[in-house]
Amino acid sequence: MSASRTSKSDKTSSAPSRLVFDGRLSLEQQRKRAKELLRALHASDPDAIERLAQNGQTIPNTEISGTKLADAQMVIARENGFASWPKLKHHIDRITEHTRQIATGTQPMPDTGNTLHLRCGSDIRNGLQIAGFLGDFLEFADPFCQGPVPNLPLDEFVSVRADFIASSYQIIPKDALARCQREYGALTTLSDYEHVVLWFEHDSYDQLILAFLMDFIAATRPNTRLELISVGQVPGVERFIGLGQLSPELLIWCWENHRLPVSEAMLHAGQSAWQAVRSSSPDALQSVIEKGDTSLPHMIAALKRHHAERPDPQTGLGLTQKLILQIIADHGPLTVGKVFGHLMRSYDPLPYLGDLMFWTEIQTMMKSTTPPFTLSGDNNQDWPTRTISLTPEGTETLSGKLNFLKTFTGTRWVGGIEIAGNGISKN
Repeated sequence: MSASRTSKSDKTSSAPSRLVFDGRLSLEQQRKRAKELLRALHASDPDAIERLAQNGQTIPNTEISGTKLADAQMVIARENGFASWPKLKHHIDRITEHTRQIATGTQPMPDTGNTLHLRCGSDIRNGLQIAGFLGDFLEFADPFCQGPVPNLPLDEFVSVRADFIASSYQIIPKDALARCQREYGALTTLSDYEHVVLWFEHDSYDQLILAFLMDFIAATRPNTRLELISVGQVPGVERFIGLGQLSPELLIWCWENHRLPVSEAMLHAGQSAWQAVRSSSPDALQSVIEKGDTSLPHMIAALKRHHAERPDPQTGLGLTQKLILQIIADHGPLTVGKVFGHLMRSYDPLPYLGDLMFWTEIQTMMKSTTPPFTLSGDNNQDWPTRTISLTPEGTETLSGKLNFLKTFTGTRWVGGIEIAGNGISKN
């Protein structure tokens, strides 16, 4: 389904450029940073001393002038996510070697032609090819983090999802249904491959799809070797948003460092999560969160973020809605594209929306008798360039003086939970 695929791929491509660092660190640059930090320490720069302290290096002020290069290198290593400078250097050397092998065509084949790489977007397809992966690529990208996720038989469920995708992402209904049926149908081919690898990151877009796949695999038991790559952070990447931002060399790093066999415990955890996501009661999801099963390492955090989309009792806002209003309140009128940038850069604790999905959230919030913001222009204008401004009602909603659900005239969903407007919130 092209709308959701585009949304996933554009989660990184539409974010500000400094967010999408591809992970390739330069040893020369890191050495330069360490030397600059050492000079700042010798000059008793307060910020440099604070960086030293934050990274476990407690040196009396009277001894700062005697700080060694190794001390500064330790700080740089830890700021990049490594325990020590030698480990940072080893990582950079390894990635550099991958780069050389890719450039010269000498990269050992990591997989075979009878491998299937399954991903909830198209964002790493080209990177895998460049990195020398030989297997097929299958995209399954139904964005369960938006729209209804009811507890229905699969054929009815697919129909409901297709209706949502068509209406939300401006796709012809018959095309949306055909694409949904094709993607869900393709999952029955897993047994055609000797080896299937699931590529996922830590946000709720990915993890909710992963929960569905674990449930599907547990029920169908495909006769194949199944492995999972689930990534929550990458050394050297301060704000890891998604696998799509990584260079081919870093995809090989993920393959070498994050690939695990799919276990019975993983399948069970996915089944439990999927059942909770589809429930019409928030108690089911809360129960799974409280149990804290870590078999799928990033599932619980993603479920917490998903759960936060339920309306706050006082404001009636889900977390994304609240953050949108907060960004406008903090920065004044600005374009919708810049609001999205702020959300991805710093406001959202676990970013998961693509740009088209974000625009859907904006449109949903406009379904109100007294919308919390105004939009300049009209539908003929590219939405990222339209200016969004907070209304008095938006200010009152953000402060808790007004409950958004009392003026909301639409319906939105948090998994299986329906949130209705006009003061009526189901569950």
